[in-house]
Amino acid sequence: MLKAGIVGLPNVGKSTLFNAVTRTRKAESANYPFCTIDPNIGVVTVPDPRLEPLRVIAGTKVVIPAAIEFADIAGLVKGAADGEGLGNKFLSHIRETDAIVQVVRCFEDADIHHVDGAIDPIRDIETIFTELTLADLEACTRRRDRVAKDAKRGDKEAQEVLAVLEKIIPHLDSGKPAITCDLTDKEREVAKDLFLLTGKRTIFAANVKDDELADADSNPHVQKVRDYAKAHVDCETVVISAQIESELIDLDEAEAKEFLKDLGVEESGVGQLIRAVYHLLGLRTYFTAGEKEVRAWTIHEGDTAPQAAGVIHSDFERGFIKAETVAYDDLVSCGSVAAARDAGKYRMEGKEYIVKDGDVLLFRFNV
Repeated sequence: MLKAGIVGLPNVGKSTLFNAVTRTRKAESANYPFCTIDPNIGVVTVPDPRLEPLRVIAGTKVVIPAAIEFADIAGLVKGAADGEGLGNKFLSHIRETDAIVQVVRCFEDADIHHVDGAIDPIRDIETIFTELTLADLEACTRRRDRVAKDAKRGDKEAQEVLAVLEKIIPHLDSGKPAITCDLTDKEREVAKDLFLLTGKRTIFAANVKDDELADADSNPHVQKVRDYAKAHVDCETVVISAQIESELIDLDEAEAKEFLKDLGVEESGVGQLIRAVYHLLGLRTYFTAGEKEVRAWTIHEGDTAPQAAGVIHSDFERGFIKAETVAYDDLVSCGSVAAARDAGKYRMEGKEYIVKDGDVLLFRFNV
C-alpha cells in the first residue's frame, strides 16, 4: 500500500491532522517540538460518493472503499540535514514515503508556540525544502563519486546514473527541488532509484483556524501558500482546519454534516485532502458490484485490464480472458446492468484495455 507522509515544522498541526485523517487519537498532539518521535501509521479510507449509488443498484449492504496509508512524521527544524532536532531520523522517515503532505500553519495564535517566533508560511515551506534539498545534494554528491569510476570503465548503467546526477546536482545546488528538474522520461526512471526527498510528489495543507475556514480565500497566508505552490512546485494546496477535523472524529456522519453546515462549510477538508493525495500518488479506482458487496479497487493510472484484475487475485491476471465493462456514469444513468447492456453501454474489453477511473468491471478468467 502506498504511503503519504505528513510533514512540517513543529506545532503546525501535523499530529492533529493525522488524528483527523485516520479518525483516531493515537498521535500525541502537544504545544512543544518533537511530541512525535517515531512516525504514527494509519490506514485511511478514500471518500467516494460513487459507492452509495452503486450499493443501491447492486442491492447489497456491504461497501468496501479504497484505502491508502498515512504517516505522521516528527517536526523538522532548521539544520536537520546537519543532524539538528531529530535530523537524519526524520529524513529517513520521509524517504520511506511515496508522497509528502506538507502542513503549513496559516493562522495567528499567541497561545501556540511557533519555533521561529512568528507566522510566515513561505519561510516555513522554504525551511523544509532547504533541509530536504541539502540532504539530497549530499546524497547525490556521494553517489556521483561512487559511480564515476564505474562510468569511466564503460559501465553503461553507471554512465546513465552519472548523466542524471550531473543534471540534478546543479539543480539542487541552485536551491530547487529535484522534482522540478528537466529530465526525460528515461532519466526520471533512473532518478527513481536515487530515492530523492525532493523528488517526491508534494501537496500543501494550509492549516487555518476554525472560524477562518469558510472564508479561507481571504486569508493572506493561504493565498501566499497557493501562489508559492504553483510557482515553485507546481502542486495543489488544500485548505484544512486541523482543529475542526479533530472535533469531527467523535461525530457520526449526520452530526458532522450539521456541524460543518453551522460553520458555513460544505465538506470536510480532510475528505478533499485524502482524495487529492490519492490522485497525487497516481492512483485510480475501479469498482466491482454484486449482491455480496460493492468494492473500490485501487490501481495505478494507465493500468491495463489484466493488471487491474491482478489487484483482486494473481490468478485473475494470469488467466485473464475478458473484462465486462461499464462506465460508472453510464451504469447510474441506466439504473441497472441489464438496462446498460440494452443501451449498448455494456461492453467486453481485452488485454490491451486501459482501465478508466470509475469503470465497473467483471472479469472472465481461466486457470
